[in-house]
Amino acid sequence: MTRPVVLVVEDDTVMQGVLTLALRNQGYQVVGAGSGRDALNEVSLRPPDAMILDLGLPDLDGFQVAAAVRSRHELPIIVLSARDGEEDQIRALDSGANDYVTKPFREGELMARVRAALRKPVPLSERRELCVADLRIDCLLRTVRVRHVEVTLTPTEFDLLYFLAKNADQVVTHRQLLREVWGTRKSEDVHYLRVYMRQLRQKIEDDPSDPKRIVTALGLGYRLVAFDDDERPAAGRVADSSRES
Repeated sequence: MTRPVVLVVEDDTVMQGVLTLALRNQGYQVVGAGSGRDALNEVSLRPPDAMILDLGLPDLDGFQVAAAVRSRHELPIIVLSARDGEEDQIRALDSGANDYVTKPFREGELMARVRAALRKPVPLSERRELCVADLRIDCLLRTVRVRHVEVTLTPTEFDLLYFLAKNADQVVTHRQLLREVWGTRKSEDVHYLRVYMRQLRQKIEDDPSDPKRIVTALGLGYRLVAFDDDERPAAGRVADSSRES
């Protein structure tokens, strides 16, 4: 079986080495690129199965790279950057990134995000049920079970959960959720979304005050966690060599 290829776009050689070692230990083939142009050349010649992308590159910035790759390819893009500002994260996701991880990072969490990104989903048109961790979402009957116990959702609550499930383990921005569920007329009404999200958590979380299934990406949106029990993020952070990325 061919091992998946992950392209690591990182100009810091120490961080490039850390990521390469971690990925190879998980059985991936790794290709490195130290600049945006090198990354685009690699994708053009040999499209990888996934890409880990730094934002602070010496030529093109990561936003340009993400947008250029997304215009031609469907491969998953995970941004890994020390930039933890809301605007940068939203811009990266809008540029085509599938996920955003900040440095310093937990190696276990990053590897779980890579595994999630590389899963080959069955096309939605062929699925009757979406299974995300211990959630079972029947797309035809519009029912939801948590640990095999059915919960009653309103149509709006179901639509919110369904859209999050289609994008499991990816940050879905407030604007994306509002447009998907309510249309453009509500695309800026974040408070409206928070009210419904609070109601949804009351029904599917063990402790709504400390949600584990639908987590908040502060200032960005929400992410439906799809980690299996053996994929929970490990403790300890990998120190980055720079806070400039």
